[in-house]
Amino acid sequence: MSDQMECTFARKHHVSEVQVRAWLALLLGVFTLLWLSTAQAAGDEKNTYDENSILQEAKAFFGDATEGLAGVVEKAFKEQGRPTGFIRGDEVSAAVTVGLSYGKGELVLKNGTRAPVFWQGPSVGFDLGLNASKVFVLVYNLSDKESLYQRFPGVDGSLYWIAGVGMNYQQSGDVVLAPIRLGVGWRAGASVGYMHYTKKRHYFPL
Repeated sequence: MSDQMECTFARKHHVSEVQVRAWLALLLGVFTLLWLSTAQAAGDEKNTYDENSILQEAKAFFGDATEGLAGVVEKAFKEQGRPTGFIRGDEVSAAVTVGLSYGKGELVLKNGTRAPVFWQGPSVGFDLGLNASKVFVLVYNLSDKESLYQRFPGVDGSLYWIAGVGMNYQQSGDVVLAPIRLGVGWRAGASVGYMHYTKKRHYFPL
């Protein structure tokens, strides 16, 4: 039946059967690519958070809905896309020019995974003394929690600050972390060379 249709179309429009078959193959390929891209997009949405959900989680965590927080989250989505999860935690930084940062929190992935996480690392301090702050970390391209437990170097030039809210990027391989801090907390994390994320608390930052 299809062969007869191809022959009829070819005679009517003065094209060869080879050309007709080529066009049909091309159309089939286009439809296949469209279907695959739609399926992939649906899978990405299922395993990632949308911007509004993340903003609501961050507002609930920090307690204060600030204009700066919305701007930082918007920038992260524009540059990195939809995160696969986030970390909610607390951090303590002590510095006299050169300092240390320690934190603990909970990893929450869209696929339902939850796990405790600790982090520690050296930093260049902006303030003399001890600073404690909340940290909300956007997590990208992480489907297995085990891939989080490693060192994440800071990305040079990635610090972004607006209205008392700061964010920078840390990256190892394809996994990207975007810690968000408020107040003096953003300054404590601004010059972090790297951060080591672990399953248990470690007091030696290396």
